Amino acid sequence: MALVKTIRGFTPAFGEGCYLAENATVVGDVVMGEYCSVWFNAVVRGDVHSVRIGNKVNIQDGAVIHCTYKTAPTNIGNNVSIAHNAIVHGCNIGDNVLIGMNAVIMDNAKIGSNVIIAAGSIVLENTEVEEGSVYGGVPAKKIKTISSEHIENLLERISNNYVKYAGWYKE
Repeated sequence: MALVKTIRGFTPAFGEGCYLAENATVVGDVVMGEYCSVWFNAVVRGDVHSVRIGNKVNIQDGAVIHCTYKTAPTNIGNNVSIAHNAIVHGCNIGDNVLIGMNAVIMDNAKIGSNVIIAAGSIVLENTEVEEGSVYGGVPAKKIKTISSEHIENLLERISNNYVKYAGWYKE
């Protein structure tokens, strides 16, 4: 069973149909929407500030979601995929976003909707990522604009697939 822990009087809240892997950790002031999943060894820590997560968000193996004490909450939109070993820290992420494997999103970054952050990228503090684009590199910079077909075929497909995968584990 996942570690779900109350801290400083805050208990995580989960919407309908969420899946937490047996060794996932969710702590404190965390509110998660419907059909989200937190996978093996992933950590969502709302101990020092709030973490708000929309619907159909998947937080894959080894990812860390955290915030900064009193200054930088973390807000994640709908249909967001946070890939293996990514770090999302004290930032705002729009809808239909893919954060690639081992990517890092730092405090006060604003990731627009319909965005891909390439694997291994680092989005520095206070960076504003343009809606409908691909960012990559260290530090992350705009690589190209995403077509609406790409958004539908990739970003929405990944989000929907993770709802399906979670269903396998609930059987």
